[in-house]
Amino acid sequence: MTNDNNRTVWSSNQGDLRRKEAAKQKVNSLPPHQQTVYLHRDSKGRGGKAVTLVKRLVLSEEDMKELATKLKQVCGSGGTVKDGMIEIQGEHREKIAEALKKMGYKVKIAGG
Repeated sequence: MTNDNNRTVWSSNQGDLRRKEAAKQKVNSLPPHQQTVYLHRDSKGRGGKAVTLVKRLVLSEEDMKELATKLKQVCGSGGTVKDGMIEIQGEHREKIAEALKKMGYKVKIAGG
């Protein structure tokens, strides 16, 4: 049996450099007519409350936040940008689909 108490652990004063490198990478936004957006409904881990997920957007962080703000205003509800997706509180797939189509996106409604 090995002695696990003597494992070598490495750390640095600069923290986790992998996260800093990922944050530096900039994503160039594609025009709306070149993107297909998928709308999902999800309630896992949210106490049974539904949220609408807007997935597969190729947008910069600033553009993603701007689009999220517009969609929240259309739906009249809260939301956030998390892990490259937009989460809108509540079941609003039809409203969001109409708004995105007006902006020029191709929209597919997925999930139950």
